[in-house]
Amino acid sequence: MAPSTLAFIFVLLSTYSYYESNAQLSANFYSSTCPNVSSIVQNVIQQALQSDARIGASLIRLHFHDCFVNGCDGSLLLDNNATTNIVSEKDAAPNANSTRGFDVVDNIKTAVESSCPGVVSCADILALAAESSVSLAGGPSWNVLLGRRDRRTANQAGANTSIPSSTEGLSNITAKFSAVGLNVTDLVALSGAHTFGRAQCRIFSARLYNFNGTGNPDPTLNTTYLANLRQICPQNGSATALANLDPTTSNSFDNNYYTNLQNNQGLLQSDQELTSTPTVSSIVNTFSSNQNTFFQSFVQSMINMGNISPLTGTNGEIRSDCKRVN
Repeated sequence: MAPSTLAFIFVLLSTYSYYESNAQLSANFYSSTCPNVSSIVQNVIQQALQSDARIGASLIRLHFHDCFVNGCDGSLLLDNNATTNIVSEKDAAPNANSTRGFDVVDNIKTAVESSCPGVVSCADILALAAESSVSLAGGPSWNVLLGRRDRRTANQAGANTSIPSSTEGLSNITAKFSAVGLNVTDLVALSGAHTFGRAQCRIFSARLYNFNGTGNPDPTLNTTYLANLRQICPQNGSATALANLDPTTSNSFDNNYYTNLQNNQGLLQSDQELTSTPTVSSIVNTFSSNQNTFFQSFVQSMINMGNISPLTGTNGEIRSDCKRVN
């Protein structure tokens, strides 16, 4: 058999294996066992939004930080537990004193368990919560692929190394996306989730006063925006004071994030890095000029991210409490 034919068969088999593994996730996975799960999730988030405008952004971030560490398996939600040898990902550097919304996840789980006990995984709840959070903020809706199961272990070390950092350069961030099978378009589209939510001053204050140890602000920062941010985050001020990730429409899911980047108004270094090369910047420009194109790409990239190494079939478990293994 010719080498080219062998290569083709290998690619065909690899492709089949990939789709077969992800075919176990289905938008109809709970159609007979918990048909109202999406509306249950959305109702709890709607209630939470009444007192916390940023909860949607916090919930989508949980899904993101979960998926980048051993796949979308709910491991981020596990608390420290000496009995079950859990060293929580919540205490990893990218998550400690930063990730939030765990109480809302618990409320969703309680509501789901009340209606469909022992059926819906915590990993799937994170995926559903991300979609509801986006659609409730005016963004796109999509059919979430479901059928993930929950991992019985956590990986704090992996969380420390695998989750992209807000202070990393574009090449490092791109490499972390590539490591989980996501490309540059996914990177730019998923970064668009920073169209809503907040960030603490401690995350970006070095850009305002001492960028890369220069003693000066980040030269890419719009000077008016810099002055505004310095009012929110004065030197020696509160490290946990909050700034909007999108200074224009802070609670809406739209494409203004990309226009902000074009105006050098990216809050985080990792945001503004998206305009640092022509190839990536061209995607920013496309999303800025056409919100529908952004929404379509965002949905596809969320599906791609949700497909990272899910536990399916009899692997893992369906936790009854998202904070601990059964």
